[in-house]
Amino acid sequence: MTSQLVQVNFKAEDEVALGRFWADVLGWGMASEAPGVVNLEPVGFDWPDPSAVCVDLVRVPDREAVRYRVHLELATASEAHRAELFARLEDLGATRAEGSVADATLLADPEGNEFAVLAPRERHQDTGPIATVVVTCADPRAMVRFWGEAIDWTVHDLTDDRALLRSPQGVGPWLEFRRTPNAQALRSRVHLDVLPVPAGDQAAEVTRLEALGATRTDVGQGEAPWVVLTDPEGNDFCVLGRE
Repeated sequence: MTSQLVQVNFKAEDEVALGRFWADVLGWGMASEAPGVVNLEPVGFDWPDPSAVCVDLVRVPDREAVRYRVHLELATASEAHRAELFARLEDLGATRAEGSVADATLLADPEGNEFAVLAPRERHQDTGPIATVVVTCADPRAMVRFWGEAIDWTVHDLTDDRALLRSPQGVGPWLEFRRTPNAQALRSRVHLDVLPVPAGDQAAEVTRLEALGATRTDVGQGEAPWVVLTDPEGNDFCVLGRE
């Protein structure tokens, strides 16, 4: 058994408005599985599928103003596409953010969640609109030891500064663990969600992940159908169940 990375989860003050922003940015469909929850996925997508990491937005009563350990980087096919995307993002309400990333421009969505628009890169021509899901961390090598086993993705690059993984099918976005000073001090309102595959035995998968170094945590989820864990650097993530 293993887990599949299936979505990135945003905590939002207004999940509908923020969902509409990201649906327009990504060109994806927008639906709701329950009050206070908005689901974004490619049109015609058969969930779950490694060709895309979807987006969920969940309303919270008090969204904290915090820094981000997980963020999205968007792909561009050409400089013309990049310019068109910038113009569209500004029209939708994105703003420039402080900081810099090589060959990328940092922006913030209408609720302040940071993301990046990348320069055209050959590696991202087949990822879909999300090129990379980035997790900032103190030790990429340690993170890839856990996450590589947790989701069974292939490691394509591993240094002291970053670990780069992708699904073994060679489809969908990349997952990057990027070394960042003071990463442990950062908190996030964006986190990863995984789904046990193929059988969907949530309890057995949670036990396996704990054996790899994950720890159960309580974030006020109550009797939710998912289990909240933290990875070895303290990042929350959820193990979903099948309904």
